[in-house]
Amino acid sequence: MVRRTTSSIRIDDNLVLRPVKLDYAEELIEAFEETWPEVSRAMPWINPERSIPPQIEDFLEESERLGRTGRMHHWAMIRPWDNGFLGLIGYDNVTRSSVAKWNLGYWVRSSAQRHGFARKSINAVLSWMGEAESMMIELKVDPLNLAGQGTVLQTVRDWNGERCVSGDSAVTVAGVRTVHECHVIQVGPGKP
Repeated sequence: MVRRTTSSIRIDDNLVLRPVKLDYAEELIEAFEETWPEVSRAMPWINPERSIPPQIEDFLEESERLGRTGRMHHWAMIRPWDNGFLGLIGYDNVTRSSVAKWNLGYWVRSSAQRHGFARKSINAVLSWMGEAESMMIELKVDPLNLAGQGTVLQTVRDWNGERCVSGDSAVTVAGVRTVHECHVIQVGPGKP
């Protein structure tokens, strides 16, 4: 597996993806609070009974450190003309299917939803990951999250992906356990 350092990805005049770092803590916390409780689906590891800022700071520090070594990739979705923080997108290697090397997750803050930022970001990071080598990427979605499901299903169609029932897994968010559906997409040079 090729290890790449997480690097910035310019998408268009309204969106750039920048590797996350601790400097984004204040903006991320603000966006998290704005989008609570929906964001808990994308970040189920957040314990709402503990102070949120230290958990987010730990996440950013770990993501920055592992991003430099290519062991994890997380980007902040940024509006370049005012540095507005729009959301997060990233890969980790916690997969449930037997075929995927990476799991892709994302979320967009409430005030920036319905502008195509998620779809543009997903396509950009799938292309970025596929520049280095061919591999399978896993996307999971809560079937009760209709907007998220629409985005994932459109991505699966655009990238000729498929449903992967063996990768379905139960996720506990705020004490509620829901089975998330798994889909896989192959990326690589020349895809889609």
